[in-house]
Amino acid sequence: MSLAASSPGAQGKSGRPFPFPVELLGLLGLGLLWWLLTLPAVTGNPFLEQFSPGAALPALTRLLAEGTLWEHLLVSLKRVMVGLGLAFVIGAPLGLLVGSSRLLERATEPAFQLLRMISPLSWMPLAVMVLGVGDAPIYLLLALAGLWPILFAAAGGVKNLNASWLDLGRSLSATRGEMFWHITLPGILGSLLQGVRLAIGTLWILLVPCEMLGVRAGLGYFILDTRDRLAYPELMATVVLIGLLGYLLDAAARWLVGRFQGNN
Repeated sequence: MSLAASSPGAQGKSGRPFPFPVELLGLLGLGLLWWLLTLPAVTGNPFLEQFSPGAALPALTRLLAEGTLWEHLLVSLKRVMVGLGLAFVIGAPLGLLVGSSRLLERATEPAFQLLRMISPLSWMPLAVMVLGVGDAPIYLLLALAGLWPILFAAAGGVKNLNASWLDLGRSLSATRGEMFWHITLPGILGSLLQGVRLAIGTLWILLVPCEMLGVRAGLGYFILDTRDRLAYPELMATVVLIGLLGYLLDAAARWLVGRFQGNN
């Protein structure tokens, strides 16, 4: 559920629309807080001025104009999509099986809950030892991070299917394939998309530490590179870009969920 009603049409208690998008208030407040926390007159620390909006935003514009960040950005997006794809291919079918069988659910729930509570970053040393340095361990860690939201969303969707739909399908002598494509899949798609949205957020948060595994490209690698070069405005610019991209990815996922729910 959204934190507030949307956009320019949001209304106050009087029922009259606000004259501007209220979402801007939060963003403006965040920007003001960022500026204050890096203002030497407030913090007494001139070093923090290198992380200020006045330093980071011009650096971000320059890095994008020069094309320096585009390679790292595309590499990071590719890793997220591959990790999400692996998580979906494994988690969705497994969730369908678990949600369809009460016995299987009882047998697997303790193990799944135990594994879910282990941070994917805990597997980092083992992933590197087994798969070496490169994209492979990153894909594995991201897939582990996205697996559980998708798996539990699929299982919950199956468990919450309207029983009358299933009874109707059986009364019409529908085959298993017909039951799946015409009843089960449409019935769980909303829950499944919510799971995908949660998985995207989780993967995006874990991406930066995963990209500190010795790879030579990606936003996480670029943050380390800017730190080593003492290019602190560029470091903060990359942090801002990560936040903006994460917001856009979540907005796209929310749009997809809302579009599906609006059609049902």
